Amino acid sequence: MLSDLATVIRSKNAGPFELTFDVLFSDPTDYQRVVRSGQLSAQSFASLYGIAIHDVLSVIEFEPALAIKVTIKRARSSGAVGESDVYGAQQHAPLLQLDIP
Repeated sequence: MLSDLATVIRSKNAGPFELTFDVLFSDPTDYQRVVRSGQLSAQSFASLYGIAIHDVLSVIEFEPALAIKVTIKRARSSGAVGESDVYGAQQHAPLLQLDIP
């Protein structure tokens, strides 16, 4: 599972219309395993979150920091009527149980 390999898995606002997800590792081997798995690719992320692939705005794999950052469009802007996580801080939960082969 991703939560067994990553040191930090978090989500937060990236402005009122976007969410960003940070996955940080302390071990280069774990980082490379996740990158090679493709489980945090734009296509996989869109499938996991039930969004269109064009709503995955970026996937950045930054090896010097052993980090992966994914940014997506929010379904509703932060603070809009019906929006349930104004800070975007609870949106990373599906990543915690993500299987990494």
